[in-house]
Amino acid sequence: QVQLVESGGGLVQAGGSLRLSCAASALTFSSYGVGWFRQAPGKEREFVTGTNWSGARTYADAVKGRFTISRDNAKNTVYLQMNSLKTEDTAVYYCAARKYYSGSNPTDYNYWGQGTQVTVSS
Repeated sequence: QVQLVESGGGLVQAGGSLRLSCAASALTFSSYGVGWFRQAPGKEREFVTGTNWSGARTYADAVKGRFTISRDNAKNTVYLQMNSLKTEDTAVYYCAARKYYSGSNPTDYNYWGQGTQVTVSS
């Protein structure tokens, strides 16, 4: 059974950094695209960043220059390094996977993690 497990969330002050991890089981990340999404209270789930199986990356405008997605296929893990955090980055962060490609449409993804809370205080 495929499982994606996020970790690394927490409470941080504005301007600080966090690194989220997304570890997969029963799924080989090297042939999957992985996306990070987030959902704040009362808002729709939104795309943050994604990486294709080839390593190509895309970012939402709101996080460009501050967030970095990376993958370690040997560890079957994808990371989200978040720097210069802002209060508006507060949300539950989810990783998701689909074969080969990432993308900004959450309905394209087959597998989802349970989410990890990121709270940025002012």
